[in-house]
Amino acid sequence: MNAVYTHGHHESVLRSHRWRTAANSAAYLLPHLQPHMRLLDIGSGPGTITADLAGLVGHVTASEVDEETLGLARAEVAARGLTNVDFAVADVHALDFPDDTFCVVHAHQVLQHVGDPVRALREMGRVTKPRGYVAARDSDYTAFTWWPRVPALDEWMALYQRIARGNGGEPDAGRRLLSWARQAGFEDVTATSSTWCFANQEDRDWWAGMWAERVLNSAMAEQALATGAATQADLRRMSEGWLEWARARDGWLSILHGEIICRVPARD
Repeated sequence: MNAVYTHGHHESVLRSHRWRTAANSAAYLLPHLQPHMRLLDIGSGPGTITADLAGLVGHVTASEVDEETLGLARAEVAARGLTNVDFAVADVHALDFPDDTFCVVHAHQVLQHVGDPVRALREMGRVTKPRGYVAARDSDYTAFTWWPRVPALDEWMALYQRIARGNGGEPDAGRRLLSWARQAGFEDVTATSSTWCFANQEDRDWWAGMWAERVLNSAMAEQALATGAATQADLRRMSEGWLEWARARDGWLSILHGEIICRVPARD
């Protein structure tokens, strides 16, 4: 049931995750939010999206798989002086909340990492009030597109796919969200997509520098070496590939995300 989290929480990973905001990572959800709502944020990570959402609704519960990881969101919420957020250690496959607790249940880049995304969506629906919203957004790694072609980045993509699937996840989750929602029993589903694009020098340097470090030092690197999926020389080559891409004046990268808004029906 449980999958291993591929990325881990190395500083290079958190640097990426702290860049995320409600505006650049949950824009599809924002029109549905109202000040009176109670929202559950699944997999809150470092809490930047969580804290943004807390400014738009009445109350947010931030959840993570363990207390140590949850501490990242606690720190962000405390730094912003927010008083309408509480915290819970939770497994999305078996949420420890009563039925019909939340107006909105949100998960950003979570379903790609869980062992059973359909069961997770059912649980998210169970704890959502009738006519409330279940919202999920996940990237789709095979749909990542970049220019110029850099052979080391093709190697990186193949390695990531191998490691993520070996951990029990689905790196191409974005294209599957609608299918998973249907399997979970949702009928009223709005499916959309959006992208992150990195094309100017500053953005390329930031994104490539982050991944050049992640390839060498994150949990993914440790897993690749431990399983024999890559050597240290392979990882150094992939790291340099990211920097090579960033140096290209015409360097361009687009990252596709699938999105779903599921309306929970009235209970029988």
